[in-house]
Amino acid sequence: MSKISFSREEQDVLVQKIKLYFREELNQDIGQFDAQFLLTFFAEEIGPFFYNRGLYDAQVLIAERMDSITDALYELEKPTSGGR
Repeated sequence: MSKISFSREEQDVLVQKIKLYFREELNQDIGQFDAQFLLTFFAEEIGPFFYNRGLYDAQVLIAERMDSITDALYELEKPTSGGR
């Protein structure tokens, strides 16, 4: 798996969200550097868990869609003598 990385704009948004969370939920102000450091930690240490969960969810969705497509193809079959 490649390293999880964000664009500069995404990093700015995420850092602001971290700072806001600390201020509103924990009643603490953290600086830009600390929030960036925390974001890096989350991306490297926790991010792969979320990434993998997204992959698993996508696999389930694709399998469900494939089952639906397979069912639709069987519905298109014309009756024949002698089976398939």
